[in-house]
Amino acid sequence: MSPASFMRVIAAISAIAGGLYGYDTGIISGALLQISRDFSLGSTGSELVASAILIGAVIGSLACTRMSATLGRRRTIMIVAAIYTFGVIACSLSPNAWALAIARLILGFAVGGSTQIVPTYIAELAPPEMRGRLVTYFCVSIGLGILAAAIVGVALQDVFTWRWMIGIAALPSLLLLLGMTRLPFSPRWLVEQDRVREARETLLQVRETPQEVREEMADIKDVFARKAAAADHGWRGLLQPWVRPALVAGLGVAAFTQLTGIEMMIYYTPTFLSKAGFGHGAALYAALGVAIVYLVMTFTGKMIVDHVGRRHLPMYTLPFAALALFGMAAVFQWNLGGHYHGALVVTCLLVYMCFNSVGIQAVAWLLGSEVYPLSIRDKATGAHSATLWGANVLCTATALTMVDTLGVGGAMVVYGLLNVVGFIFVVRCLPETAGRSLEQIERALKEGTFDPKHMNKVLRGPAAAQTGT
Repeated sequence: MSPASFMRVIAAISAIAGGLYGYDTGIISGALLQISRDFSLGSTGSELVASAILIGAVIGSLACTRMSATLGRRRTIMIVAAIYTFGVIACSLSPNAWALAIARLILGFAVGGSTQIVPTYIAELAPPEMRGRLVTYFCVSIGLGILAAAIVGVALQDVFTWRWMIGIAALPSLLLLLGMTRLPFSPRWLVEQDRVREARETLLQVRETPQEVREEMADIKDVFARKAAAADHGWRGLLQPWVRPALVAGLGVAAFTQLTGIEMMIYYTPTFLSKAGFGHGAALYAALGVAIVYLVMTFTGKMIVDHVGRRHLPMYTLPFAALALFGMAAVFQWNLGGHYHGALVVTCLLVYMCFNSVGIQAVAWLLGSEVYPLSIRDKATGAHSATLWGANVLCTATALTMVDTLGVGGAMVVYGLLNVVGFIFVVRCLPETAGRSLEQIERALKEGTFDPKHMNKVLRGPAAAQTGT
């Protein structure tokens, strides 16, 4: 197998965790209608069951930072896969709403842990020119999981109970656990453990030439030597002034990935469309359309992110996502469209999904895997994942209440404004990292050139290898 092919296999197997994340979070959209009926849940109870997995994800994001640093990225992913298996089985056997919420909290630990470690694992193995496409396997896998959840929620709504809908995810979690046993350790983690020879052998499996391996090993050892000499390695290291631009860029994008409303749409499309007068079947099919668009557009983002760039992709798309939400708000607020009212609502919804998915959703986990320097990478990726999931908790736990208070139209205005704020943030705070090695990005932070002004160009091929900024 060629190095490029082996690298794709590594990305594909480890990205199964993304599919589990997408399915386990997305299945609640179709299952919640059944769960609410079985356990007699109101809006608050539904929000608790839906958001419990997100609270667990925040905990898992932070807890797995130490695990990934001590046990390694590969072993941590295997542990997370085992927790996934236990969590979905516990959810499927829950006797009441509280037990289900606790089981989803445990499942959330695995979700958060996987989002903290899998993109980092892929990024630390991938060559710079392929890193964007390979890390976004994780994003595409999330889309596949969400689509599978939507298909199960629609096609099997009257065949499967919600217990089977959730429990079937144990199968891919076991596949992830077994698949990871055949994959290599991260070479950067191996160098950190003073296992330099193993790191070199690993890089030889995923790089085209020995010269590339020699140059990359020199860079890795240089950065690790600086880390060893640094005073702050742990959480205090996040407070160092030179890493602040990376934290602002990474954590800001992580927050806006959720604050712009994507997960709210995935979780609650059937629920809030039902509140707006859509029939049960029509609401579920709309959720299926949302899942299909999410998958297609995140795959599109994967294909173009290394060419368009991490900064330009959300910068070009967030304004159109905001306009789609404002359009949906107008349709709901003034009951526009007459006989075509429902079609107009769904059109605005799908347009929003197109532009939000291909842009900021395609780069969120990618940026978290590449902008943070080695000395704080474990802690920073944990903070990145926790920030994303914390914002997700905020949106999910308040979405139905906001719809009840402001109406669907008013809620869409709020989310539209958050897309506008996200666009302003990207323009002002997010530099371009495409084509640069992880070590080159770290040098830019050290030199004070990690900003949109100095890093506004997408680097490709030999140019990426020759520049140090």
